[in-house]
Amino acid sequence: MDKDSKIFVTGHRGMVGSALARRLRAAGYTSILTADRSDLDLLDSRSVHEFLAREKPHYIFIAAAKVGGIQANNLQRADFIYQNLMIEANLIHGAHLAGVQRLMFLGSSCIYPRDCPQPIKEEYLLTGLLEQTNEPYAIAKIAGIKLAESYNRQYGRQYVSVMPTNLYGPNDNYDLASSHVLPALLRKAHEAKLRGDKECVVWGSGEPRREFLYVDDLADACVHLMERGYDGDLVNIGTGEDVTIRELAEMVMATVGFEGRIVFDLSKPDGTPRKLLDVGRLEALGWCARTPLSEGLRLAYEAAPFRY
Repeated sequence: MDKDSKIFVTGHRGMVGSALARRLRAAGYTSILTADRSDLDLLDSRSVHEFLAREKPHYIFIAAAKVGGIQANNLQRADFIYQNLMIEANLIHGAHLAGVQRLMFLGSSCIYPRDCPQPIKEEYLLTGLLEQTNEPYAIAKIAGIKLAESYNRQYGRQYVSVMPTNLYGPNDNYDLASSHVLPALLRKAHEAKLRGDKECVVWGSGEPRREFLYVDDLADACVHLMERGYDGDLVNIGTGEDVTIRELAEMVMATVGFEGRIVFDLSKPDGTPRKLLDVGRLEALGWCARTPLSEGLRLAYEAAPFRY
């Protein structure tokens, strides 16, 4: 990418999009294109197509999506599949119509089968049943991958898909009704500490294993792949290491300074037993994660809006 290339970052106010914009600005890119929801409704195909035809970006990062944790995915199943299908379809087809050759679609590790061999290789996609609690979201993301692949095959585009693991960091969603496990734990622990509680309740058994990637590392990986001109098959982006939810909860409590007892609510769902990505393909392309989980938790907690 040239430093003056016009780069459209969708979802720039979200955790991933804002990290991408930060990373690009830090690298000296001077023409970063963004659009607020009030200016561009990504669910409106006509508006998206007209915007892309007018702006003609050289590169697009699709970081916009409707996202949430287990509860949100399970209760808003129609919203999750519809909105994500529309966002990706409008942007990918609109990019093609506008003559955009390079695009990166950000998916999610939930695209892989629930009972997948570990660590999860990219070729395991579509080899088994999905986790039921987030199946609509996963299907929408799989559709986005296949949409990008299809435009590459039929029209010779260079539309790449990347699969981030569980993310966290600045601008995360801390709404306890819709957030993912790590930001939810940070907020729960912080509020329990302020109240002087003797215990903090964590959903599930604490036994599932999860991998967590600091969002600025994700942004760095995405820019790395785009800068080197990668246009191959989908790529996992993660750390290659995981922890149990129990271990995560203990690390969060230590970060926040909550000294009470952790109680696991077995009436709540665990979700997928384990999700650890194989990052061999990414490492072969010259990139690996830099931020240890302990350091990332400290940075995320320092940036959390509920503290201020």
